[in-house]
Parts: sequence; C-alpha cells; structure tokens
Amino acid sequence: MDLVRDVLDKQVVDRRGAKMGRVDGIVAELRPGRPPVVMAIEIGSVAMARRIGERTGRWIARLAAKIGGPRYAEPYRIPWHRVRRIDVDIKVDIDVVDTPLDDWQCWLREHIVGRIPGAR
Repeated sequence: MDLVRDVLDKQVVDRRGAKMGRVDGIVAELRPGRPPVVMAIEIGSVAMARRIGERTGRWIARLAAKIGGPRYAEPYRIPWHRVRRIDVDIKVDIDVVDTPLDDWQCWLREHIVGRIPGAR
C-alpha cells in the first residue's frame, strides 16, 4: 500500500457514515533494521499545518489552543487498528460525536456559518 496515495487527504467517515474530516497526517513508528509500523492517522488543522512546516504547525497549534482550548493544540489521532476499510473514503470504527472533532464542527456552525446571511 502506498500510504501517501491511498490514505493521506482522503475523507474519514465514522461508523454511522458521518464525515469526520480528511487525513492530514500519518503517524508511524520507526524501528531500527525493520520496516516502519503505522500507528495512527491524524485529523485537524495542526497536522495539516505541520505538513507545510514546523513553524506554521506551531503557529496554528497556538491559534487553535487560543480559540478552542488546549486539547485543540494537537491533531486528533485515530489509532490504525480502528481503521476498518480504505476505499474512496476511509471508514473508521469511531463515532464522531465522541470526539473533539464534533465539538469543533458545532462551534464553527454556531459562530461562523450561522452568522453568514442565508446560511440557515
């Protein structure tokens, strides 16, 4: 499997079919003399910003923590063993309402999208 091609930037869907976001990062364990092992996928603006650069990642992490609190300073990680299927979307055995991702989407809907004329 080509992780970058088959996993990175794909839509993540929870067990009920709700969209959770896109895969913004892949966490792998490097082992001396052996192939790396994929540990988790990451979702969130901090992981995406880290792909641009370390400085950008730190800046976005500080901004996210200031807006949403300290738990948003790190990307949300989904353990690799919770990934059920990789297809057009990546299906995971997690419910989005049990994650901070749902809190963030609700906040955006209430404070940003809800204030756009004609958005409701």
